[in-house]
Amino acid sequence: MSPAPPARPFARAVVDAVVLVGVLALVLYPLLDVYGGTVALPAIAGGLVLGSGLALVAAWRRWSALGVVASAVAVYVLAGGALAAPTTTFAGVVPSAQTFVALARGAVTSWAQVVTLQPPLGRSGTVLVAALLLAFVGSLGAVATATRLRGAAASAAAVIPVTVLVVVILLGTANPTVPPLVTGLVTVVVLLAWAAWRAGTLRARRFVAAGALVAVALGAGAAGAPAVVADEPRFVLRDVLTPPFDPRDYASPLSAYRKYLKQLDEETLFTVSGLPQGARVRLATLDHFDGVVWNVAAGGAESSGEFRRVGGENPVSVPGAPAHVEFTIDALTGVWLPTVGLASGFDLGSRASQLRYNDATGAAVMTGGLSAGMRYDLDVVVPRVPEDAEVGTAEPADLQQPSMQAVPDVVGTTAADVARDAGQAVEVARALSQFLIDDGFYSDGEGDELSLSGHGSDRIATLLGDQMMIGNGEQYASALALMAREMGLPARVVLGFVPAEEDVASDEPVAVTGDDVEAWVEIAFQGHGWVPFDATPPREQTPDNKDQETEPEDEPQVVQPPPPPPDSVTPPDVDTEQPAPEPGDDETGSSALWRTVVVVAASVLLPLLVLASPFLVIAAIKARRRRRRRRRGDAVTRVAGGWAEVLDTATDLRHPVPALATRNESARALAAAFAAHAQPTSRRHPDVAGQVTTLARSADRAVFGPGEPAPEHVQTYWAEVDRTVAAMWHAVGWRRRVRARLSTASLRRGGRVRRAHRAGLAPEPAVTPARRAREENR
Repeated sequence: MSPAPPARPFARAVVDAVVLVGVLALVLYPLLDVYGGTVALPAIAGGLVLGSGLALVAAWRRWSALGVVASAVAVYVLAGGALAAPTTTFAGVVPSAQTFVALARGAVTSWAQVVTLQPPLGRSGTVLVAALLLAFVGSLGAVATATRLRGAAASAAAVIPVTVLVVVILLGTANPTVPPLVTGLVTVVVLLAWAAWRAGTLRARRFVAAGALVAVALGAGAAGAPAVVADEPRFVLRDVLTPPFDPRDYASPLSAYRKYLKQLDEETLFTVSGLPQGARVRLATLDHFDGVVWNVAAGGAESSGEFRRVGGENPVSVPGAPAHVEFTIDALTGVWLPTVGLASGFDLGSRASQLRYNDATGAAVMTGGLSAGMRYDLDVVVPRVPEDAEVGTAEPADLQQPSMQAVPDVVGTTAADVARDAGQAVEVARALSQFLIDDGFYSDGEGDELSLSGHGSDRIATLLGDQMMIGNGEQYASALALMAREMGLPARVVLGFVPAEEDVASDEPVAVTGDDVEAWVEIAFQGHGWVPFDATPPREQTPDNKDQETEPEDEPQVVQPPPPPPDSVTPPDVDTEQPAPEPGDDETGSSALWRTVVVVAASVLLPLLVLASPFLVIAAIKARRRRRRRRRGDAVTRVAGGWAEVLDTATDLRHPVPALATRNESARALAAAFAAHAQPTSRRHPDVAGQVTTLARSADRAVFGPGEPAPEHVQTYWAEVDRTVAAMWHAVGWRRRVRARLSTASLRRGGRVRRAHRAGLAPEPAVTPARRAREENR
C-alpha cells in the first residue's frame, strides 16, 4: 500500500487539529474527577477550542511565533475569566480588573492548590486556572507545532499531548475513572498512526506490525500490571506534597472555656448570617481524654484528629437540611474555624489552601490561624436531632474510640448509680445528662472558690465527689462524656457557640460573643449518628438561689491542686488561642523546607514548562537536525550538511536564498543580504560574505570532486561552519535573533526543498555509491 497523497495544507491542518485535540481531551478527562463532576468541563472544553482555533487562524494568516504568543496572552486574559474565574467578571463574561489579577495570580498559584487540596476541588478561587492553562496552552502548542512543521518533523507535536498526560497523572487522583494504562495506550496508538500519516510512511505492513506490537504490549500490560502494582498505590503528587495536619500540636480548645466567659464575654468573636433555627456553631470536637484534658486523637476514619485538605466541594452522605452560612471573623483567634453541621462546600478565597477539615466531626481548622476581617462561606447540611422516642431501642454505634486515661473511680460508680433504672442506651444517656442538669449548680468561679477551672481527672473527681456539684459547661461536658464512655456509649465533647434563639430568628446577622460559648456531648447510636446531649445546669441555678436540704459546712473543703501530670502529658497552656509555633527539630524542619521547595518549584515550573513546550520542541528539533548533519553519513554527506546548516540559519534570520539556487548563487545572495549588517570583523565574528563564499566552494569541491574528503577536512569544514553561523547571529539585532530561535521557517524550507527534488524542479544533491545503496535498502 503506497502512502496516501498529501492533503491540501489547510485541510491537513484541520485533520491535525482534530486528532491532537481529541487526544488532549482524552488525557485531560481525569481532571474531571479532580475537580468533581463537570465543574472543570467549561474550562477544559473552552481551552481546547480556543487554543486549537487560535493555532489554525495563525497558520492560515501565517503569523510569527511572537504574534501567536501575544495573541494567546490576549485570548487568555479576555476569555479566561468566563471559563476559570466567572465570579470576578461582570455578568459572568466581561472581565474586570479583579479578573486580570485573578488570572495572573492563578497562573502561578493554582498549580500549588491542585497538588495540595484533596479532591473534589470545586470552582472556588482560581483553582480552575490550572485546568484552563493545560487545555489552552496544550492545544495551542500542539496544533501550532503540527501546522508550522512539514513532513516527519510535524510529528514532534505529539510530544505536547504526552507531556500533558504526565502532568495530569501527577495532578490526578489515586483511583481515576479511566485507568492511566488505558489512557496511555490509546494516546500512543493514535499519535503513532497520526505521525506515520504526517510523515507519509503509513504503509500496510508497518501498520499491521505496529498494531500487532501494540496488541502484545496491551495484553502484557493488562496481564502483568496487577501483579506488579497490586500492593503499591499509584503515585499522586499531592500525597507527597501535603503534610498531615496534627491538631495535637495545639492546646485543648476546651481549656479556654472560662477565658471566653470572663475575658471575651462582651467581645464579638465572629458574625454569622444564614444560621438555621436551632443549629449550633461548632468550634472543636474532642474524643481523647488523657487525664488532664480532652483533645483530638489521630487514628481511624472516625477520629477527631484526622484532618485533610479539601477543595471547594465536599460530598456529604448524611441526610439533613441544606443551608448557606456566611461568617466574618472578628476577635476570635487560634486555628479552629467555626462551622455549622456538616460542610458540603467551602469558599475561603485566597486562603483555601490553609483549610483542613474533619469529615467525621464536621470540625475545621486554618493552619495559618484566624485573622480579624476574614470572611468565608459554607454550604452545609444540618442533620435533624431525633427525639429520644425516635432513637428508641437503637444500640450504641460500633465505633473504635481512643482509650481514656486516669479516669477517677467516682465516674464509674456515679454513672452506674444514676443509670441503674435506665433500660435502653438512649435512656442511659438521658439519665446521665439529666442528673447533671438537675443536681448540679452553675458557677464561673466569680467571687468564690467553689468552682475551679479545668476538666481533668482531679477536677471531675471533685465535681462528682463533693456534696454539691458546682461548675460550668467545661466540667459538666467532660463529666458526661466520661460517664457515658464508662457505660459503654461512644461519646465525644464538643466546644462551640449557641446564640440566643431570638437573635437567630430575626434573620439578621448574629454577632456571637464569648458569652455564647457552650460545651456539650455527642453520643452515637446505630441508624441515627451522633446525637447531642446537654449537661450544663441553667446559669441561674447557683448555690445562692436554690434551697438546700443540707447546708454546707462552715468551712468549705479545701480542694488540693491536681498531682503533677505524667511525663507524657503536658498541662494545657492558659492561652490556647494562638497557633503553635512551627516544629523546630532538624528532621521536621528539613522535611517542611523540602516540601516548601517542591511546592514552589511545582507551582512555577509546571506552568512555565507547559507555556514553553512549543519552543522547547522547536529547539530540540533543530538541535537534533544539526547533530545528525554533523555526525551521520559519509564525509560528502556531512560536508553538504554543514552547508545546509548555513542556509537554514540564514532562513531563520529572515535572509532565505532561492530554493533552486546553486551553492555559489546562494553564497552571493547571502553576501549581499548580510552586507547591510556589516560590522567590524574580529577573530570571533569574521566577515560573513567572505566566509559563505569559501564554504560554498569547499562544499562544491567535496561533492563534485574525485574521491571523498578526509575526516580532518570534514572537521575543519564544520569548524568554519560554526564560525560563520556565529557571525551571522552576531550580524543581526537581538530582536531578530530571538525571533530566529523560535522560527520554524528553516524546518518548512527543508520540506519545500525535498518536495522540489521529488518533483524534478531541483537537482538532487550528489551522492556516493554507498549512500545510494543505503537509500535503496530502506
